[in-house]
Amino acid sequence: MGSTEVPMPVPSPESPAVNEGSAPATDSKPKKKICCACPDTKRLRDECIVDHGESACTKWIEAHKRCLRAEGFKV
Repeated sequence: MGSTEVPMPVPSPESPAVNEGSAPATDSKPKKKICCACPDTKRLRDECIVDHGESACTKWIEAHKRCLRAEGFKV
């Protein structure tokens, strides 16, 4: 006789088993710390501010904010 068991799903790295029973990750907190998110735009923003001053770097500051918002941060 054949087995009628349904295989258990294996959790993927994107949805770890430790979050079972909690809200979905799409609505909850960001997955990274803000200091570690968007390293490329952060570097460009910081270099621009050091070299040219904050007032000359609004383009990079806004780009970094957009990236952080896309990661789930409220800035």
